[in-house]
Amino acid sequence: MLAKRIIPCLDVKDGRTVKGTRFKDLRDAGDPAELARIYCEQNADELVFLDITATNEKRRVLVDLVSKVAAAIDIPFTVGGGINSVDDIGLLLGAGADKVSINSAALDDPRVLMEAAKCFGSQCVVLAIDAKRSGNGWHSYKNGGRTSAGVDAIEWARLGTSFGAGEILLTSIDADGAKKGFDLELYRSVASAVSVPVIASGGAGTKDHFLEIFQECDADAALAATVFHFKEIEVPALKRWLGDRGVAVRV
Repeated sequence: MLAKRIIPCLDVKDGRTVKGTRFKDLRDAGDPAELARIYCEQNADELVFLDITATNEKRRVLVDLVSKVAAAIDIPFTVGGGINSVDDIGLLLGAGADKVSINSAALDDPRVLMEAAKCFGSQCVVLAIDAKRSGNGWHSYKNGGRTSAGVDAIEWARLGTSFGAGEILLTSIDADGAKKGFDLELYRSVASAVSVPVIASGGAGTKDHFLEIFQECDADAALAATVFHFKEIEVPALKRWLGDRGVAVRV
Protein backbone atom coordinates (compact mmCIF):
# COMPACT_ATOMS: atom_id res chain seq x y z
CA MET A 1 0.00 0.00 0.00
CA LEU A 2 1.36 3.40 -0.97
CA ALA A 3 1.76 5.84 1.89
CA LYS A 4 -0.60 8.81 1.89
CA ARG A 5 1.18 12.13 1.46
CA ILE A 6 0.84 15.21 3.68
CA ILE A 7 1.77 18.35 1.74
CA PRO A 8 2.09 21.88 3.16
CA CYS A 9 1.48 24.65 0.62
CA LEU A 10 3.26 27.99 0.42
CA ASP A 11 1.04 30.56 -1.31
CA VAL A 12 3.50 33.35 -2.08
CA LYS A 13 2.76 37.02 -2.76
CA ASP A 14 5.43 39.77 -2.88
CA GLY A 15 8.01 37.30 -1.59
CA ARG A 16 6.03 36.33 1.52
CA THR A 17 3.88 33.34 2.38
CA VAL A 18 0.23 34.37 2.70
CA LYS A 19 -3.10 32.66 3.29
CA GLY A 20 -6.69 33.72 2.90
CA THR A 21 -10.19 32.33 2.55
CA ARG A 22 -11.59 31.37 -0.87
CA PHE A 23 -8.56 33.05 -2.45
CA LYS A 24 -9.31 36.41 -0.74
CA ASP A 25 -8.53 38.31 2.51
CA LEU A 26 -4.86 37.38 2.55
CA ARG A 27 -2.77 37.56 5.71
CA ASP A 28 0.96 37.13 6.19
CA ALA A 29 2.18 33.69 7.28
CA GLY A 30 5.96 34.08 7.20
CA ASP A 31 9.14 33.68 5.17
CA PRO A 32 8.81 30.95 2.50
CA ALA A 33 12.32 29.54 2.87
CA GLU A 34 12.09 29.39 6.66
CA LEU A 35 8.67 27.70 6.55
CA ALA A 36 9.99 25.26 3.96
CA ARG A 37 12.91 24.33 6.21
CA ILE A 38 10.55 23.75 9.15
CA TYR A 39 8.22 21.54 7.12
CA CYS A 40 11.15 19.52 5.84
CA GLU A 41 12.38 18.99 9.41
CA GLN A 42 8.84 17.98 10.41
CA ASN A 43 8.90 15.17 7.83
CA ALA A 44 6.34 16.60 5.43
CA ASP A 45 6.20 14.37 2.37
CA GLU A 46 6.34 17.12 -0.23
CA LEU A 47 6.08 20.89 -0.51
CA VAL A 48 4.10 23.04 -2.95
CA PHE A 49 5.06 26.65 -3.74
CA LEU A 50 2.47 28.74 -5.61
CA ASP A 51 3.29 32.27 -6.76
CA ILE A 52 -0.35 33.32 -6.59
CA THR A 53 -0.11 36.64 -8.43
CA ALA A 54 2.38 35.76 -11.18
CA THR A 55 -0.25 34.89 -13.79
CA ASN A 56 -2.45 37.89 -13.08
CA GLU A 57 0.58 40.20 -13.12
CA LYS A 58 1.77 38.55 -16.36
CA ARG A 59 5.24 37.76 -15.08
CA ARG A 60 7.35 34.70 -14.41
CA VAL A 61 7.43 33.02 -11.04
CA LEU A 62 10.03 34.32 -8.54
CA VAL A 63 12.93 32.09 -9.63
CA ASP A 64 15.42 33.41 -7.06
CA LEU A 65 12.99 32.66 -4.25
CA VAL A 66 12.32 29.21 -5.69
CA SER A 67 16.07 28.54 -5.60
CA LYS A 68 16.26 29.71 -2.00
CA VAL A 69 13.41 27.43 -0.94
CA ALA A 70 14.82 24.47 -2.86
CA ALA A 71 18.18 24.90 -1.11
CA ALA A 72 16.45 24.66 2.28
CA ILE A 73 14.76 21.28 1.72
CA ASP A 74 15.38 17.73 0.55
CA ILE A 75 11.79 16.64 -0.15
CA PRO A 76 9.91 16.71 -3.47
CA PHE A 77 9.08 20.29 -4.41
CA THR A 78 6.34 21.49 -6.78
CA VAL A 79 6.24 25.06 -8.10
CA GLY A 80 3.37 26.86 -9.82
CA GLY A 81 2.30 30.33 -10.93
CA GLY A 82 3.06 32.22 -14.12
CA ILE A 83 4.18 29.14 -16.06
CA ASN A 84 3.43 29.60 -19.74
CA SER A 85 6.00 27.64 -21.71
CA VAL A 86 8.50 24.80 -21.76
CA ASP A 87 11.22 27.42 -21.24
CA ASP A 88 9.54 28.52 -17.99
CA ILE A 89 9.39 24.91 -16.84
CA GLY A 90 13.05 24.31 -17.65
CA LEU A 91 13.98 27.43 -15.69
CA LEU A 92 12.11 26.23 -12.59
CA LEU A 93 13.43 22.67 -12.76
CA GLY A 94 16.90 24.14 -13.08
CA ALA A 95 16.23 26.26 -9.99
CA GLY A 96 15.47 23.18 -7.91
CA ALA A 97 11.82 22.30 -8.50
CA ASP A 98 11.01 18.61 -8.98
CA LYS A 99 7.58 19.24 -10.52
CA VAL A 100 5.67 22.17 -11.96
CA SER A 101 2.00 22.99 -11.46
CA ILE A 102 0.19 24.48 -14.47
CA ASN A 103 -3.31 25.97 -14.48
CA SER A 104 -4.11 29.06 -16.56
CA ALA A 105 -1.69 28.37 -19.42
CA ALA A 106 -3.07 24.85 -19.82
CA LEU A 107 -6.65 26.11 -19.90
CA ASP A 108 -5.65 28.60 -22.59
CA ASP A 109 -3.76 25.97 -24.60
CA PRO A 110 -3.67 22.33 -23.39
CA ARG A 111 -0.78 21.62 -25.75
CA VAL A 112 1.57 23.11 -23.15
CA LEU A 113 0.93 19.97 -21.07
CA MET A 114 1.85 17.74 -24.00
CA GLU A 115 5.01 19.71 -24.73
CA ALA A 116 6.03 19.67 -21.07
CA ALA A 117 5.47 15.93 -20.74
CA LYS A 118 7.45 15.29 -23.93
CA CYS A 119 10.40 17.41 -22.78
CA PHE A 120 10.54 16.53 -19.09
CA GLY A 121 8.26 13.52 -18.50
CA SER A 122 4.71 13.32 -17.15
CA GLN A 123 6.05 12.82 -13.63
CA CYS A 124 7.10 16.50 -13.66
CA VAL A 125 3.77 17.85 -14.89
CA VAL A 126 1.01 18.64 -12.40
CA LEU A 127 -2.32 19.93 -13.68
CA ALA A 128 -3.69 22.41 -11.16
CA ILE A 129 -7.48 22.61 -11.15
CA ASP A 130 -9.15 25.37 -9.15
CA ALA A 131 -12.79 24.27 -9.10
CA LYS A 132 -15.90 26.12 -7.98
CA ARG A 133 -19.40 24.75 -7.66
CA SER A 134 -21.71 25.65 -10.55
CA GLY A 135 -25.16 24.11 -10.51
CA ASN A 136 -24.80 20.35 -10.21
CA GLY A 137 -21.12 20.38 -11.14
CA TRP A 138 -17.95 22.44 -10.94
CA HIS A 139 -16.26 24.89 -13.28
CA SER A 140 -12.50 25.36 -13.60
CA TYR A 141 -11.09 28.80 -12.79
CA LYS A 142 -7.87 30.50 -13.87
CA ASN A 143 -5.88 33.63 -13.01
CA GLY A 144 -5.65 32.73 -9.34
CA GLY A 145 -9.34 31.89 -9.04
CA ARG A 146 -10.43 35.19 -10.54
CA THR A 147 -11.83 34.06 -13.89
CA SER A 148 -14.08 31.16 -14.84
CA ALA A 149 -12.72 29.24 -17.80
CA GLY A 150 -16.24 28.04 -18.60
CA VAL A 151 -14.97 24.46 -18.58
CA ASP A 152 -16.39 21.57 -16.56
CA ALA A 153 -13.74 20.57 -14.02
CA ILE A 154 -14.31 16.82 -14.41
CA GLU A 155 -14.03 16.92 -18.19
CA TRP A 156 -10.99 19.17 -17.89
CA ALA A 157 -9.31 16.63 -15.60
CA ARG A 158 -9.86 13.92 -18.21
CA LEU A 159 -8.58 16.10 -21.04
CA GLY A 160 -5.60 17.44 -19.12
CA THR A 161 -4.36 13.99 -18.20
CA SER A 162 -4.84 12.80 -21.78
CA PHE A 163 -2.48 15.62 -22.81
CA GLY A 164 0.22 14.34 -20.46
CA ALA A 165 -0.33 15.61 -16.92
CA GLY A 166 0.95 12.99 -14.49
CA GLU A 167 -0.81 14.32 -11.39
CA ILE A 168 -3.66 16.66 -10.46
CA LEU A 169 -3.64 19.30 -7.73
CA LEU A 170 -7.36 19.75 -7.08
CA THR A 171 -8.41 22.81 -5.08
CA SER A 172 -11.98 23.55 -4.06
CA ILE A 173 -12.38 27.33 -4.18
CA ASP A 174 -15.59 27.00 -2.15
CA ALA A 175 -13.77 25.17 0.66
CA ASP A 176 -10.42 26.99 0.49
CA GLY A 177 -9.41 28.46 3.85
CA ALA A 178 -12.86 27.85 5.35
CA LYS A 179 -11.54 24.98 7.49
CA LYS A 180 -14.82 23.06 7.24
CA GLY A 181 -13.40 20.02 5.49
CA PHE A 182 -12.32 18.94 2.03
CA ASP A 183 -14.95 18.78 -0.72
CA LEU A 184 -15.37 14.99 -0.74
CA GLU A 185 -17.86 14.97 -3.62
CA LEU A 186 -15.55 17.02 -5.83
CA TYR A 187 -12.58 14.79 -5.02
CA ARG A 188 -14.47 11.57 -5.74
CA SER A 189 -15.76 12.96 -9.03
CA VAL A 190 -12.32 13.94 -10.30
CA ALA A 191 -10.41 10.94 -8.92
CA SER A 192 -12.87 8.49 -10.49
CA ALA A 193 -12.46 10.19 -13.89
CA VAL A 194 -8.66 9.88 -14.14
CA SER A 195 -5.94 7.30 -13.59
CA VAL A 196 -3.27 9.61 -12.14
CA PRO A 197 -2.75 10.62 -8.49
CA VAL A 198 -4.97 13.46 -7.25
CA ILE A 199 -3.96 15.80 -4.42
CA ALA A 200 -6.90 17.11 -2.35
CA SER A 201 -6.65 20.80 -1.49
CA GLY A 202 -8.93 23.31 0.21
CA GLY A 203 -10.84 23.05 3.47
CA ALA A 204 -8.62 21.29 6.01
CA GLY A 205 -9.38 22.54 9.51
CA THR A 206 -9.05 19.52 11.79
CA LYS A 207 -7.25 16.18 11.90
CA ASP A 208 -10.61 14.52 11.22
CA HIS A 209 -10.80 16.30 7.88
CA PHE A 210 -7.58 14.58 6.79
CA LEU A 211 -8.90 11.26 8.05
CA GLU A 212 -12.12 11.74 6.03
CA ILE A 213 -10.36 12.45 2.74
CA PHE A 214 -8.07 9.43 3.18
CA GLN A 215 -10.59 6.93 4.51
CA GLU A 216 -13.73 7.96 2.64
CA CYS A 217 -12.13 8.94 -0.68
CA ASP A 218 -8.85 6.98 -0.61
CA ALA A 219 -7.08 10.22 -1.55
CA ASP A 220 -3.49 9.96 -2.71
CA ALA A 221 -2.43 13.11 -0.85
CA ALA A 222 -3.84 16.00 1.15
CA LEU A 223 -2.55 19.55 0.95
CA ALA A 224 -3.12 22.29 3.51
CA ALA A 225 -1.79 25.70 4.43
CA THR A 226 -3.61 27.64 7.15
CA VAL A 227 -3.62 24.90 9.78
CA PHE A 228 0.09 24.25 9.27
CA HIS A 229 1.33 27.85 8.94
CA PHE A 230 -0.44 29.01 12.08
CA LYS A 231 0.45 25.84 14.04
CA GLU A 232 -3.14 24.75 14.57
CA ILE A 233 -2.00 21.30 13.44
CA GLU A 234 1.64 20.17 13.22
CA VAL A 235 2.72 17.68 10.60
CA PRO A 236 4.39 15.11 12.92
CA ALA A 237 1.42 15.00 15.29
CA LEU A 238 -1.00 14.68 12.37
CA LYS A 239 0.93 11.78 10.89
CA ARG A 240 1.10 9.92 14.19
CA TRP A 241 -2.63 10.49 14.73
CA LEU A 242 -3.48 9.22 11.24
CA GLY A 243 -1.20 6.22 11.63
CA ASP A 244 -2.91 5.28 14.88
CA ARG A 245 -6.18 5.21 12.93
CA GLY A 246 -4.97 2.90 10.20
CA VAL A 247 -3.87 5.39 7.55
CA ALA A 248 -0.61 4.43 5.88
CA VAL A 249 1.73 7.40 6.31
CA ARG A 250 5.49 7.88 6.27
CA VAL A 251 6.48 8.82 9.83
